[in-house]
Amino acid sequence: MSNIESVLTETRRFEPPASFANATVAGRAVYDAMIKNATDDWEGFWRHHAEAEIDWIKPFSTVYECGDAHAHKWFADGNLNISANCLDRHLAARGEQPAVIFESDEGKNNDVRTYRQLHSEVCRFANALKNAGVKRGDRVIVYMPMRPEAIVCMQACARIGAVHSVVFGGFSAKSLEDRIKDAAAKVVITADESMRGGKNIPLKKTVDEALAGGDHAVGTVIVFRRTGVGVHMQGGRDVWWHDAVADVSDDCPPAVMNAEDPLFILYTSGSTGKPKGIVHTTGGYLLGAILSMKWVFDYQPGDIYWCTADVGWITGHTYVAYGPLAVGGTQLIFEGVPTFPHSGRFWEIVQNHKVTTFYTAPTAIRSLIKAGMELPKDYDLSSLRILGTVGEPINPEAWIWYREVVGGSRCPIVDTWWQTETGCNMIAPLPGAITTKPGSCTLPLPGVFAAVVDEAGNETGAHEGGFLVVKKSWPSQLRTIWGDHDRYCSTYYPKEIADGKYYVAGDSANRDDDGYFWIMGRTDDVLNVSGHRLGTMEIESALVANPKVSEAAVVSRPDALTGEAVVAFVVLQGERPAGEEARALVVELRNWVGKEIGAIAKPAEIRFGDNLPKTRSGKIMRRLLRIIAKGEKITQDTSTLENPAILEQLGETVK
Repeated sequence: MSNIESVLTETRRFEPPASFANATVAGRAVYDAMIKNATDDWEGFWRHHAEAEIDWIKPFSTVYECGDAHAHKWFADGNLNISANCLDRHLAARGEQPAVIFESDEGKNNDVRTYRQLHSEVCRFANALKNAGVKRGDRVIVYMPMRPEAIVCMQACARIGAVHSVVFGGFSAKSLEDRIKDAAAKVVITADESMRGGKNIPLKKTVDEALAGGDHAVGTVIVFRRTGVGVHMQGGRDVWWHDAVADVSDDCPPAVMNAEDPLFILYTSGSTGKPKGIVHTTGGYLLGAILSMKWVFDYQPGDIYWCTADVGWITGHTYVAYGPLAVGGTQLIFEGVPTFPHSGRFWEIVQNHKVTTFYTAPTAIRSLIKAGMELPKDYDLSSLRILGTVGEPINPEAWIWYREVVGGSRCPIVDTWWQTETGCNMIAPLPGAITTKPGSCTLPLPGVFAAVVDEAGNETGAHEGGFLVVKKSWPSQLRTIWGDHDRYCSTYYPKEIADGKYYVAGDSANRDDDGYFWIMGRTDDVLNVSGHRLGTMEIESALVANPKVSEAAVVSRPDALTGEAVVAFVVLQGERPAGEEARALVVELRNWVGKEIGAIAKPAEIRFGDNLPKTRSGKIMRRLLRIIAKGEKITQDTSTLENPAILEQLGETVK
């Protein structure tokens, strides 16, 4: 692959606020010293932090080893239990401290679980799983609403050594069936329904459909009663949650687990369309969750931490189910959506619960901008001290709005790059140490050896795009793809790049003169226009910088003259235009991109929509947009979309 051209220029800088002088990592000199320590004594660096942060049942002696076929192992002879590290070790000092504050879709906000209450609930449910025949190493599917009970399920599995696989509650029966079968799960945990944005989502019905064909290992389905709607309960298989935990002891000693025992399988999309079961193990994953909570989110006693992600995604695993509890934090969990029953719901929640750390996706931020650019000013957001972004690169203009309007120009933004496969934040500004630049995820965390390279593995120069890689293993790294280690090797250590020596993230990136990382998009989203390789993110950022544009997604389609042509899907701040107004706006926006970037980046086609095709987690489904841009028929499952009807609208060209 030729170097990907970086065409985005950003000159604004924001220093760490004086209020972060006592942060966990305070000052650039401290960060630089940590980087030097990790570079000079890599294993010693990780040994120190693993010994300091984790309660080991049996201490480890070996830090790292790697077998054939990239079989990485961390702390492999050590024993621990992740649930005990998240709950038991806090009981003496924090037993009565709120662990989870829950607000439901309807707005009930008086559901608080202390560490002692959560520990008791997890132990009872762990014993209920044992009663259902779940043993160490068995797989359990969690298909639940975004509620504290979902965390209870995950922690209970970890407590007894079962391997959980959380499936997002928006996935279809077919998607759920595929995951149940691939994991050979024995138990499914679900609810009668979930509530989201005032809508009832029939989870139990979907589970029944997924299990209808047989040919699976599921013997028990545990059903949480969320709405009380009547559901089919199959005799001998289905049991209500409240019956399963009735008269069950809340004494469940944590299982002694090896650091390399699988903790969970989390399925993520693959380029072939077949989901990949990403496997994370216990010790290294826990260490990554703890350190990133302390370094990136600067967790301090008294913080109210809110990560808006669903537990069905990796962000909801690391920064809801495990990380906040492992550091003894208090976190908020919200069942609903940002705009129900009104467009200020997120800001109202921040105000009412005095949230200090707010972590959400750029797509959600752009949607909130569209809902009302000045709306946050109607709420008291003075409790906020850190803002975070996750999931995809954030365009500079959205970053500035987030900082100025939501954060009152006082809150540092931690723009985090990481993946399902990495387990935790990998590149992100530490708020007390790193100067931030809008749109850049800045610098790697200490101990993370990230680089931008060409196909041969040579590091590219400043502003020269290439493949984002990680040169050395790290504790929270995925260990394999469930049941397909060959696919793991070919996907993440492809021979075509650096001869398979490095972990290849699948993202294109460049580094600036200060060494800061700028993510340019997925490598399969790189556009090749007249021999120029352009990252989609930069063109999207240019479009969103126009005051008339709320959101934009850019893909390519084949073009006989230029090889590929840029197709932009745009959501405006106002109403969707038609006729002459739409044609005039296309010209205006094409010229805008030409001025911001250059003529080579001008979209050949611009289409307008009321919104973009997103999953319920806020991820834009660019794969579907590529199909639309080519004029092809969509045949794949679209049930995970928040708004499937938008696909037809986006198929309309401006004439």
